Parts: sequence; C-alpha cells; structure tokens
Amino acid sequence: MKAVVLAAGEGTRLKPITLTRPKHLIRVGGKLLLEHCLNALKAVGIEETLIVIHYMGDAIRTYFGDGKNFGLRISYVEQKEVLGTGNAVSIAEPYVKEDFVLVYGDLLFSVDALKKVVAIHEREKPAATMAVVPVEKPENYGIVELENSRVKNIIEKPSRDKAPTNLANAGIYVFSTEIFEKIKKTKASVRGEWEITDAISLLLKEKTVLGVEISKDEWLDIGRPWDLLKANRWILQRTKHKVLGTIENGAHLIGPVSVAETARIRSGAYIEGPAFIDEESDIGPNCYIRPCTSIGKKVRIGNACEIKNSIIMDNTHIGHLSYVGDSIIGENCNLGAGTITANYRLDAKTIKMKIKDKVVDSERTKLGAVLGDNVKAGINTLFMPGVKVGCNSWIGPNVVVYRDLPSNTITLLKQSLEQRELKP
Repeated sequence: MKAVVLAAGEGTRLKPITLTRPKHLIRVGGKLLLEHCLNALKAVGIEETLIVIHYMGDAIRTYFGDGKNFGLRISYVEQKEVLGTGNAVSIAEPYVKEDFVLVYGDLLFSVDALKKVVAIHEREKPAATMAVVPVEKPENYGIVELENSRVKNIIEKPSRDKAPTNLANAGIYVFSTEIFEKIKKTKASVRGEWEITDAISLLLKEKTVLGVEISKDEWLDIGRPWDLLKANRWILQRTKHKVLGTIENGAHLIGPVSVAETARIRSGAYIEGPAFIDEESDIGPNCYIRPCTSIGKKVRIGNACEIKNSIIMDNTHIGHLSYVGDSIIGENCNLGAGTITANYRLDAKTIKMKIKDKVVDSERTKLGAVLGDNVKAGINTLFMPGVKVGCNSWIGPNVVVYRDLPSNTITLLKQSLEQRELKP
C-alpha cells in the first residue's frame, strides 16, 4: 500500500516561524514534523510515499530527496495553487492504482493509531476509512457523525449546540481509488477550494465509509504557535533518550534527557527531562534546563540561564543571566545578556496572541514569545507574554516589547537624560 502525504500548505497561522520554512520542516524534538509523519508510515510497513508540495516545496524535496536515507521511496508532485485538500488529492490520481493511505503532513499521530485505521480498512474493505478523534471544542473542527461505525455525516465546524458528536476528522484516511471520481463531482467551497470531505460525503451516499475512533492522546493537530510547544512535549515524552555527548563533572541530568554526541554540558548545569540537546550545542555553566525543552544544533546557552518548556532552534545564542520560558526562538537569533521572555500575566489570565490579524485566546496561562529567524535582542530586553517578532529584526537594549514587531525592523529605546553640574 502506498501513502499520499499532503504538505503543500504555507502555515500562515504559524508566522513568523513559517516565513523562512514550510510548517512541515519545523523541527521539534530533534526531527522535522514531516519526518515524524514519514517515520510513522514506515513503521506500519509503507515503503512508497508521494508528497504533495507547494509552499517552499523545493526545501522539502531537497531535505528528503528520494527517501533512501529514511528507508522509503519518495516521489513528489506539485500543487500549482493551494485549492484545498480535494484538489491536492486529485493530483495524486496518476500515481496510485489501488487503496492508499492519505495523511496530512503537519499532524502528529502514533504508529498504533495509524495501524488501527489500516487494519480495519484491510479487514472490512470499505470504500474509505477515516480516523476520528474526540475533541473538547467541536466548533473548531470538521465533526463526524457515526452510526454503527459507519460515517453518516460530516459537518464542518458546527456551532457547539448543533454538533451531533464531539468526534473530529483526524486527517488520517485509507481510500479506494473511487475517491477520485467523487472529487471530480465536487464543487468549490465559498473559499474557492475543493475539500476532500465533500468528496467523502458524496462517497458515503453510495458506499460504505468507516469511522475509526483513535485516542486523543495518539493525535495532535498543529495550527498555532503554542501547538508547537504541545508537539514538542508530545514527541519528547515518546522519545527513547540517549546521552552521548560530553558531560562535565558537576553537571546533573535528571530523568529522560538526550544529549547528542558532539554536544557539551558544562559543570553546574542542571537538566530535567524530557529534554533534547542536539549536535555541537554548548550548555552552561550553571544553567537550568527545565522539562520539555528542545535545543537545536550549534546553540550556545550562556552562564546562569534558565530555559523552560521551549524550542530553541539552530545556531541561536542566549546570553548569560537570561530566562526563556514557554517560547519558540528561531534560527540564528542572538539574545543579549539578561534577556527575559515573560510567560505569565500579572492578573493570571490566559494569554492572547495575534494570529492572522485576529487576537486569539491561547487558553494557556503560561506562554512566552515567538521569535522568527535572525532576531537580535540587546541586553536586558524584555518580551511580554504572547508577543511575536518577525525575522531579521533588532531590538535595542532595555526595550520592553509589549506588542508584535514586524520583520526587518529595528526598535530602540529613546532616552530623555538630564545632566547637572555636581557642586561640592
């Protein structure tokens, strides 16, 4: 059985992280999101995968190549315009001649969840099988109504009082080739996109479409910046950790911690797992790395820093006496000494973040900053909870960043000084 992986989207809600990479190439827990997806496909016995690409597709193609290094045979097809999941799947028609797995490349899902869906499809042989997962807010998802395990109806983002169930479409499918005929019969949505769920709705009127419930602990949708922190925790808790690098006397590693072979942990560092430290990174001395932190390649964490539940990307330098909490720091950033990412409101309310020009409640009481690539912050810079900074921006010393800053800007504190003559 082949797999088709949808990896064409831009991930606009994840800006500024996706200004310089597609969301599928965001690294969490030491591997790219798409890499986690491909590893799960390989683990269920799939050897051949077609990846549908568009936004920064060349970067995906360059990284994964023909798939040989990942134990797969990978080919690619480009979606010329992002016109919905139905359109993306239709492009794959020339490449599949029998039942195939379809997954969204920006999801995290367990191997067991995928095995369950594939096994039921192979046993029951319906026209299609789709995974469903219980969610707390059905109004944010496509909701699936089941009757004796058969899909009866799919309702896109119903109001909470009208949702027939709390079972959301999980974005994991096994289709027969009959789906292509149904896609051709669908019409564009009000957004001008062709949706795969519309094709499924046509299919279930004539043929059997099964719904397979998977545990919410086996699946994670990644759409907003704080979802990356959830993804990081999800992965680190499932990783088999190994300590291979240089651990100086006086350093303490508590719980499951991965340290790459060329990484160095200096004396006085205290690292609580789960945590991941990648190649050529240099930590300490006297640092406190708290649980659910991923540190990328060639990262320098200076003396007496504290990093908590954060993603620090490659080639970033965090100067001494700094605190980074519940934050995402892009590649090639330089945070001056004493930089603070505040992650908690004084009034203890949940933290809001601006997503696509709309203020969204993260429903988290702990959320720091999101910095794009190549951000420089001077000494004693303070980032308030939930702020974002675009790529290639500089922030001068002693600036308090209260609101989002765009890319390619410099923000400086203008002082008003008074000088008087000192009289004896």
